[in-house]
Amino acid sequence: MEIGKFNSMRVVKHVDFGVYLDGEELGEVLMPIRYVPENCEDGDTVEVFLYVDSEDRPIATTEKPFAQVGDFAALKVKSVSKYGAFLDWGLMKDLLVPFSEQKINLEEGDTAVVYIYLDEKTNRIAASAKVEKFTAKEPFEAEPETEVDLLVCKKTDLGYKAIINNKFLGLLYENEVFKPLYIGQRVKGYVKQIREDGKVDLRLQKSGFQQIVGESENLLVRLQKAGGFLATTDKTPAEEIYSIYGISKKMYKKAVGDLYKKRLISIEEEGIRLIKK
Repeated sequence: MEIGKFNSMRVVKHVDFGVYLDGEELGEVLMPIRYVPENCEDGDTVEVFLYVDSEDRPIATTEKPFAQVGDFAALKVKSVSKYGAFLDWGLMKDLLVPFSEQKINLEEGDTAVVYIYLDEKTNRIAASAKVEKFTAKEPFEAEPETEVDLLVCKKTDLGYKAIINNKFLGLLYENEVFKPLYIGQRVKGYVKQIREDGKVDLRLQKSGFQQIVGESENLLVRLQKAGGFLATTDKTPAEEIYSIYGISKKMYKKAVGDLYKKRLISIEEEGIRLIKK
């Protein structure tokens, strides 16, 4: 059984204040009555999350935290005490970020990107805002244009650092970011390149021809859903293009050009029109 993770556990016995589960090497683990599922009987197997209470006893809950041990997550600060900052992570017991694990002092209401870990000395679950020390040291192996899941974790002079696939660290260059990003945001991205030193460059869109094809297909779907006409042209402001399509004006014009060359649309003074066949 693992503290800080989901486990399948067998119900051993019922008591007035809950049920005890077979925790194997942890012994019998209490699941308080407020978490016990209806019609739960001895011998049933239940899926629970294990954490440690203030008296260092393992406790089981059917509540689902926003993240578990081994995860990077963006969590909101609920309160600050002399021990550190406490984060809302979806359980009744808040998650502590000790002051020693904060890069800057966190304040109530902040959103912090943290790594959740099990403190080996206390066997308690804690979080660290010093996320870079928990990213994988082995090289990230992926081909250019590979799609990845990103968690934006830090703004730098060059752009935005992001956690890749809950494990690796990469960089989105600011001059290649065409939409607003914020710390804690989860987005899809693509591998731009892996440099000789092992550092990973990222982008939010596919590069070159692949992106043009992808965006022209998206534009075609929009046209079909809009009844065959979209009131945007090469004179439409870039900000409006982005707010409508989520892409730069340069990419919009390339996508329109691709559809025009394929004779799928006509370009009119007031917008673009789907050619009926």
